[in-house]
Amino acid sequence: MALSKATFLSHLRSAANPRHRLPPPVSLRFLSFSSPEEAAAERRRRKRQLRIEPPLSALNRTQTQQTPKQSQTPYYLNPNNPKLPEHVTALTGNRLNLHNKILSLIRDNDLDEAALYTRHSIYSNCRPTIFTINAVLHALLRQSKYSDLLSLHRFVTQAGVVPNIVTHNLIFQTYLDCRKPDTALEHYKQFVNDAPMNPNPTTYRILIKGLVDNGRLERALEIKQEMDSRGFVPDPLVYHYLMLGCARGNDPERVFELFEDLKGKSGGGVLEDGVVYGSLMKGYFLRGMEKEAMECYEEAVGVGSKVKMSAVGYNSVLDALSKNGKFDEALKLFDRMMREHAPPRTLAVNLGSFNVMVDGYCGEERFKEAIEVFRKMGEFRCRPDTLSFNNLIEQLCNNGMIVEAEEVYGEMEGKGVNPDEVTYGLLMDTCFKENRPDDAAGYFRKMVDSGLRPNLAVYNRLVDGLVKVSKIDEAKSFFELMVKKLKMDVASYQFMMKVLSDAGRLDEVLQIVDTLLDDNGVDFDEEFQEFVKVELRKEGREDELAKLMEEKERLKAEAKAKEAEAAEAAKRSARAAVASLLPSIVNKETDSESTPEGEFQALKEGSTESELAEKVTGGVSEAVASGDVEIKSDGASEQVTA
Repeated sequence: MALSKATFLSHLRSAANPRHRLPPPVSLRFLSFSSPEEAAAERRRRKRQLRIEPPLSALNRTQTQQTPKQSQTPYYLNPNNPKLPEHVTALTGNRLNLHNKILSLIRDNDLDEAALYTRHSIYSNCRPTIFTINAVLHALLRQSKYSDLLSLHRFVTQAGVVPNIVTHNLIFQTYLDCRKPDTALEHYKQFVNDAPMNPNPTTYRILIKGLVDNGRLERALEIKQEMDSRGFVPDPLVYHYLMLGCARGNDPERVFELFEDLKGKSGGGVLEDGVVYGSLMKGYFLRGMEKEAMECYEEAVGVGSKVKMSAVGYNSVLDALSKNGKFDEALKLFDRMMREHAPPRTLAVNLGSFNVMVDGYCGEERFKEAIEVFRKMGEFRCRPDTLSFNNLIEQLCNNGMIVEAEEVYGEMEGKGVNPDEVTYGLLMDTCFKENRPDDAAGYFRKMVDSGLRPNLAVYNRLVDGLVKVSKIDEAKSFFELMVKKLKMDVASYQFMMKVLSDAGRLDEVLQIVDTLLDDNGVDFDEEFQEFVKVELRKEGREDELAKLMEEKERLKAEAKAKEAEAAEAAKRSARAAVASLLPSIVNKETDSESTPEGEFQALKEGSTESELAEKVTGGVSEAVASGDVEIKSDGASEQVTA
């Protein structure tokens, strides 16, 4: 509706008068945008900016305060700032469908396909989010596929996918599980210095537990002090890991120091979280104070106790009882835990509970009951992992129960659990002890066929076991199989050569030397040569080593000569090709010496045709050698293509 002239002038005077001016937000909001769609877009941009800009403390940098008149560049517009990970709102549409597809592969235990699908999707129109990648990494970690996990992480990092805190925590956990605490600490240091986010309590739990498990208690205590300096509230689970590490190191005094420290920071009195009571009981048992340990037990789980026990806390108490001559009390507590277990409201048992009871039964030499408890996991929705299977198999193998161990091994496939190198190594070693070398070799071959990577120690135990039962042919076949997959050391080569020499098979010793000379992985130095000569000297054939080495040198010299001859032939072909083109080049007229033809005309002056051909072909030969010129031949003529 149009306004009259008088009304318009009245509004204009009111706007000019400061006392009668309309509120700025109304007028500015009305006049700032040309359409409601533009205003909505601006609102979304501001919300997105508020959501993705981290607090200044998360940048790990000290920034000077600016005056209100100074404008601050938004975080995401500064190219020098590290990129931020995606928000969970990115998991929509086709990316959500891709996420669900990969989750279905993980549920079907097809981790190889899930990882491959993720790799293929990285450079597709539907790029997976970091949440999808984390799901695959976590699944690989559960299955102890550390090499596949690190390979996938390296791939997505090179593809420019920004990791979040969960990704970093998974990498820390991986290196700590692989017994590489120094590498984990290097990644943690780089994360603290460069990442646009701060560590969370889970980060410190992973680091401290992993360091304690790797025997780095002092470094774990330093990480705990760093956690305190960052203002985190006292974490009873962190204190539990540290107290457990002190108990393993037979240091009860530090156990009680940590307990008092936690108690003081929590306000004194009875701790509500009972996760530390098991470690405290171990400290009392180490001091020989059994009465005080049982009083602590009653305080934690007795009638009328105010302590809230989680599954982890129960497991710690179970372990303290079963390893200190109180297994009957542990059985009573375990029965109580199973009665209280009512997920999702109450979680009183988990996988660790069954692992502790399996160890307890095996410690009491009640192996059948240990197997029964292990098989009861499924009734409580607990799924055993590879470590749980390996734990029971090791207990059975150490007590000569190879048949029962093989039965447990046979159940792994039905429960979707993949054996690892430790599983096959345990079964292989036990088969050798039980005089079953063929079965031991079969387990090693299964390990190789399944794509696992046995280390050199497992291979050496296999070959040594086969040689002891005079199965030299089988040992040599495994040597030939693994020499291409393992980085053999000098001792491994010499062991196999010694075995073949003692069996009078010196020709095969020379074949190994022949292969060794072709492969530069092991230095065939004078000491190694002397070892071979001693073995050949048993039958007066030490001269054959020198002949073999001379023949190898001759073949290498011939190969170099052929390479040089091929290079010279290429040069001659280039000269011939240029010579065939000279007449047309010479007869071509040029207007200016500044052009390539003019330069050639200047080169031609004062030179005969043969000298000119030599100059031109010299340059072409260099171009052929550098790869800038390609010579093509169709059988009738040759061309030079630049």
